[in-house]
Amino acid sequence: MNEPKTLQEAIVYFSDSDRAFEFACKLRWPNGKIACPRCGSAKHYFIKTRKLWFCRGCDKQFTLKVNSIFEDSPLGLDKWMIAFWMLVNCRNGVSSMEIHRTLGITQKSAWFMLQRLRLALQEKSFVKLGGPGSEVEVDETFIGGKARNMHRKQRMRMKERSADNWGKAIVMGMLERDGKVRARVVPDRRKPALRDTIFDTIDAGSVLYTDEHPAYMAVDSDYVHKVINHLQHYVDGTVHTNGIENFWSLLKRQLHGTYVSVEPFHLFRYVDEQAFRFNTRKDDNGAKISDAARFAEAMGRIDGHRLTYNQLTGKDQSPRHESTGTRETEAPF
Repeated sequence: MNEPKTLQEAIVYFSDSDRAFEFACKLRWPNGKIACPRCGSAKHYFIKTRKLWFCRGCDKQFTLKVNSIFEDSPLGLDKWMIAFWMLVNCRNGVSSMEIHRTLGITQKSAWFMLQRLRLALQEKSFVKLGGPGSEVEVDETFIGGKARNMHRKQRMRMKERSADNWGKAIVMGMLERDGKVRARVVPDRRKPALRDTIFDTIDAGSVLYTDEHPAYMAVDSDYVHKVINHLQHYVDGTVHTNGIENFWSLLKRQLHGTYVSVEPFHLFRYVDEQAFRFNTRKDDNGAKISDAARFAEAMGRIDGHRLTYNQLTGKDQSPRHESTGTRETEAPF
């Protein structure tokens, strides 16, 4: 059977456990050289009936799921694959309730599954955006409820808590024109936070396009800085921030329309999810990327990521939480 190109084909294709296993192996080890995720040894033998390997280097068993986002999960790859396909290819994201109804698992399991999948979508590249002559749009946005929809007492509490952002979270985005977007949650809109984020993400000498926010003036000495005054107009020749504004519209449509309510503690995960979809719309030649290619790109990132439920919920930082030592051995596929 040919590899799937649509969701309907993916459901049929991954319903066969052997095909799903072989497909995941090919994407995790594209060169065909399977190595132990613990010691890195390539000397092992495969136990076909249990779909696991026995490493001759460390004398331990390992499965496809070890040291990946799938590790220690009792759910089969058929469910993981379909959830991943839907997450990376649905433009506005997919909620845990929809995964719960589609795959027949609990909503709690679906939420945990999606958070682990979002971990694989995070951009870990150390390559900075821009460079001499490159154009980068920079802007920030507020994420949270509208003040006019709040009760008066709630508005007052928000104002007392933070005069700068009314209790909302702030996301800063940097978009290289005809390139990728990087977005991250920042603590505030003050000069140190915005300046440090720009220095960490954008290469010196780039042409920066920002709005009239005074905090951006701190980067004038390292970048070619051009400002658009939104009180006068939104476009002045090539000076505008419409590209990053387009990303904000997609992000807010996802947060408000699909996920409805997102805790600030988890916001960065949803931002990374939308950034991945935005960055995989087209390839380097400008051609549209298919759903299958986007899914393969996401599956290629599963290696080396591990997220436990205690880490996700912050219980591992709680002084009242003690590890029970359960579920420390990986379950076979």
